[in-house]
Amino acid sequence: MQEKNWLQRLTKSQDDKWIGGVCGGLGEHSPVPAWFWRFLFSFLFLLYGAGLFLYILLWIFVPRGADTREDIDRGAG
Repeated sequence: MQEKNWLQRLTKSQDDKWIGGVCGGLGEHSPVPAWFWRFLFSFLFLLYGAGLFLYILLWIFVPRGADTREDIDRGAG
């Protein structure tokens, strides 16, 4: 069985998120850092308006990432 590539493993980030965790998730699962994804979506939004549309689609359809250990510990306490 082949290992999944970064796109197949893509989830929204629970640690590195500003709005929905999409750019943080892209940064965690791709070789490109999250700040670049944020810049790209902002640039596409300002230039064509497509960045917002794309971001919202990814926010809806990309699954949520696993909770971190700190969140699990905090909820159990």
